[in-house]
Amino acid sequence: MLRLPGRVLTGPGPDDVRDGLWVIGGWITYERPAGARDVTTLPGWVLPGLVDAHCHVGLDAHGAVDHPTSEKQALADRDAGTLLIRDAGSPADTRWIDDREDLPRIIRAGRHIARTRRYIRNFAHEIEPGDLTAYVAREARRGDGWVKLVGDWIDRDAGDLAPCWPRGEAEAAIAEAHRLGARVTAHCFAEDSLRDLVEAGIDCVEHATGLTEETIPLFAERGVAIVPTLVNIATFPRLAEAGQGKFPRWAAHMRRLHARRHDTVRAAYDAGIPVFTGTDAGGSLPHGLIASEVAELVTAGLPARAALSAATWGAREWLGRPGLTEGAPADLVIYEEDPRADIRVLGSPRYVVLRGRVLR
Repeated sequence: MLRLPGRVLTGPGPDDVRDGLWVIGGWITYERPAGARDVTTLPGWVLPGLVDAHCHVGLDAHGAVDHPTSEKQALADRDAGTLLIRDAGSPADTRWIDDREDLPRIIRAGRHIARTRRYIRNFAHEIEPGDLTAYVAREARRGDGWVKLVGDWIDRDAGDLAPCWPRGEAEAAIAEAHRLGARVTAHCFAEDSLRDLVEAGIDCVEHATGLTEETIPLFAERGVAIVPTLVNIATFPRLAEAGQGKFPRWAAHMRRLHARRHDTVRAAYDAGIPVFTGTDAGGSLPHGLIASEVAELVTAGLPARAALSAATWGAREWLGRPGLTEGAPADLVIYEEDPRADIRVLGSPRYVVLRGRVLR
């Protein structure tokens, strides 16, 4: 049995604070148990387990990885306080993680679906538009309520980013995913892919660096969420430098997207677009970067409590998972100081509790 006597942050508002909670048999309660014995006390500021809504367990820069590597990735996320992951595409089968009580909970989007030779090698199903609906249906059945498309990527003939899917095929595929009870998200860097995907009914866009004053109102009207992955967007200048000689138009485009990245995210937030945290760990980035991503949202101009909600209460509600409610699973992180007052506190969790077990 655990007793957490500190301040429990149940939401972003000033009144969303409770004085302590108990953990019994892996579950949260705010009712003091009668005759409590063998109690472990964990003081501090309590948050729901953090959410990385764009993370790739089971993947590295070359494709699928083995179980020991996947385990190290998941442990790095857990020790950073990430206890809920939306795995936004992986070629590896990570279902075995569900049987491990010491590893984060994962919501899977199946494997990426991309156009032929229009994505990173060994990552995706590479198909043509006529097969899109069938592959979306396949991944909707394999995943945990999400499907991941590659909405744009470099077109080598054009020498720049370009949309991957015709509007009609995207609309039919998204409708099929919805029929099967799955939501659809898409990797999108550039501007030109966004309108068609949103009007086709997409639920979320990853990165969304191409948002403009024309498409931001459309996202807001349709309630389409974004996961900016700003710690990944920070790599654009390095990518542009590497590709400058072969694809100068693409390199210049990537630099422009990078230069306005913070303004883009702030404009999206100000317009009412739901914004959530994701690190894009598992491709070229290491795991355990969630605190850095929250800090990036603050740098972009989001209020600290909004950035915190994007990784906690708001993200959990969006993904259909509970926070610190009565009877919820005891997945929580404890800090020595109030993270609402100083977002940098997120980088130093004092305790990590997963399924009621103290793991860090």
